[in-house]
Amino acid sequence: MLLHLSTWQEVEAYLQQSQGIILPIGSTEQHGPTGLIGTDAICAEAIARGVGEATQAIVGPTINVGMALHHTAFPGTISLRPSTLILLVKDYVTCLAKAGFTKFFFINGHGGNIATLKAAFSETYAHLEDLQIPNAQRVQCQVGNWFMCGSVYKLAKELYGDQEGSHATPSEVAVTQYVYPEAIKQAPLSKEVGTGHRIYGAADFQKKYPDGRMGSNPALATPEHGQQFYELAVKELSSGYLEFLNAH
Repeated sequence: MLLHLSTWQEVEAYLQQSQGIILPIGSTEQHGPTGLIGTDAICAEAIARGVGEATQAIVGPTINVGMALHHTAFPGTISLRPSTLILLVKDYVTCLAKAGFTKFFFINGHGGNIATLKAAFSETYAHLEDLQIPNAQRVQCQVGNWFMCGSVYKLAKELYGDQEGSHATPSEVAVTQYVYPEAIKQAPLSKEVGTGHRIYGAADFQKKYPDGRMGSNPALATPEHGQQFYELAVKELSSGYLEFLNAH
């Protein structure tokens, strides 16, 4: 059940059965010479919808822009500041909590969002208590990072070994190829690829990772691999969502 394709009456009826909602969140950022700029949001959205179908949960609109300031030296990247993302998440959760939702499961596709999301949750809990809205003390938020699922990590290691890397990875590119086979890109990749450098500002990032990749070889990706990653992530995160939903 997709929130944006539902009516308010349907949401009201859903809330009689469940107070859980799944919110996909990703990023709009460069992913090397062959990775789509929307990779993180595409992966999060597809997997979130799969989890929604498997668990009969409502799925909210995808938060497509995340915290990707270190990628902004590459054309096409759009980023929120951490402070902006905190406010956005707080507003999302506050509106939905007022309607009666209490369990917010964010399916995340971008590592750069994790720290900001955790900070946003703390800000949100305090804000809801200050507002004294009903159910404020029952509101809980959790992050499910699809790329950190144990089954996904294991398969990526088996398929790609050290060439998985940590950004513009073949696993995430494979998922986008599965979801959008018509948008598969081909481009030459240099043999040398930056790896292991600390991340500071955008100019420094581009200097150390000139083509945008971080230790990865996305040329290894295939749509068939993407389907495998998708199915593993949906299965594992579905279990995680149901466990979260039923926990007190």
